[in-house]
Amino acid sequence: MTGLVDIHGQPLRRADLKRELTPADGRGIRTIHTQLEQSGVSIDRLAVLLREAEEGDPRNYLEIAELIEERDLHYLAVLGVRRRQVSQLPIRVVPADESAEAEADAELLREWLRSRELEDEIFDMLDAIGKGFSVAEIIWETSAREWMPIRLEHRLPQWFRFDPVSGQRLQRQDDRLGWIDLEPGKFVTHLHRAKSGLPIRGGLARPVAWAWCFKAFGLRDWLRFIKVYGHPFRMGRYHDGAKPEEKQELYRAVLDIASDAAAILPESMAIEFIENAGTGARSDLYKDLLATLDAAVSKAVLGQTLTTQEGESGSYSLGQVHDEVRGDIERADARQVAAALTNQLGRPMVLLNRGDPGRRGFPRFAIGVEEDADPGQIADLMHKVPRLKVRATQLRRIYGLEEPEQDDETVTGGIGAPPEAAMARAQGDDAMFLFARAMARAGGERDPDGIDQALAEMLAGDGWERFMDPIIGPVLSAAKAAAARGDGMEAFRSSLPEIFGRMDDAELLGALRRMGFSGRLSGDAGLIDRD
Repeated sequence: MTGLVDIHGQPLRRADLKRELTPADGRGIRTIHTQLEQSGVSIDRLAVLLREAEEGDPRNYLEIAELIEERDLHYLAVLGVRRRQVSQLPIRVVPADESAEAEADAELLREWLRSRELEDEIFDMLDAIGKGFSVAEIIWETSAREWMPIRLEHRLPQWFRFDPVSGQRLQRQDDRLGWIDLEPGKFVTHLHRAKSGLPIRGGLARPVAWAWCFKAFGLRDWLRFIKVYGHPFRMGRYHDGAKPEEKQELYRAVLDIASDAAAILPESMAIEFIENAGTGARSDLYKDLLATLDAAVSKAVLGQTLTTQEGESGSYSLGQVHDEVRGDIERADARQVAAALTNQLGRPMVLLNRGDPGRRGFPRFAIGVEEDADPGQIADLMHKVPRLKVRATQLRRIYGLEEPEQDDETVTGGIGAPPEAAMARAQGDDAMFLFARAMARAGGERDPDGIDQALAEMLAGDGWERFMDPIIGPVLSAAKAAAARGDGMEAFRSSLPEIFGRMDDAELLGALRRMGFSGRLSGDAGLIDRD
């Protein structure tokens, strides 16, 4: 273990890795119960909680962030979309280089990855989108010869804080030592940076908290409004000589109509229902306020609103722009999570099992499709250049395919004809392109034989035009002359027997003879594949 350090140069200690450091204890240091009064949070109280988080005590702020997810259904929905969008992407391991040692390093991580799905673990890591950070403790399996993580235990963020001096290093609370830095190789921490600055201010829960606070006030007032104006105003009328007990009876009847929708009255009394003018417009004020705040939350979390706001519509091009925005956010989240897994999980695994790779570097986890490798463009290139040779490992990495095992049932891919759009670009004098197309249809990986060479020779220079001009030329010339003279179709048809006599097919027949001769020689020499 001597000399093995994490990405920050801190040594890995075997004793720390073997024991569980942050289990729930129920005694106050790591309790699962909230310590925040949840009856209501005022604007002044929210400002205090946010300031406390900056100053090194984030527990109340983190509990507020959890509370917002539970009580704001719109925020819960859009945040869940963003987290699930990345957690369901495929994961692969990319070696540091093309050497055998680098491939062995990568295979170590692939072997571990095959035995589990990290969808839940990545979903928990992306809790950092809202709260600014997330922590998972690595539970190492040490009974076998290899050090392998058997679990990534998500820990409540309320159990951690950033150091009060720099605000950059995560710390945990120890029973004896108080707050200490996290042990290297023991935790996977993910910091989400929605903005530059202190990590505790990088989560989306901080700006969303203000929208949630305003929404809470707006929803409370809207409910009060509905309670008052949800029923028409009820006015009871009694005659001038009504006794006090009769007035009380009328009043009870008015109240009963509101709660029970039923009442009885003497014929001498009456109840009048008065509609409130402008109630609908006043109610829309609350609805518009909540819709505006929901749209702002959607923009903060997903970068757009077109896919989240009910009734909102837009052009196809606008939809594409919004989808591209979501794609950019997805790729950014995936890269951040992959970097955390690489530096804090993959790196210790290689160090503990294979030693320090030195200048070779470490393999890395990659989530989703690499931005610089478009599988569609790769396939198109393989069609256009059918004899192009590439590494199979590189293609598998681009397409997210695994290396087949010895007993696996496999299928073999082939290179078909070029796409029609590419074929349409071929001209008669493009002998190399047409030759490549013939090679692609024939299988693409064999050496050219006599027929291929003869075909390339025929297509060189002017291509087929020099063979067809002596045949088609007299017909075209006669048609142009007939049109110039104003002759009709019947006159042109009557001249065809004489035109056919002027057609010269000697050069075409000579070329076909040479091709036939070359094909015969290739067959006799065994240069043509026989299935």
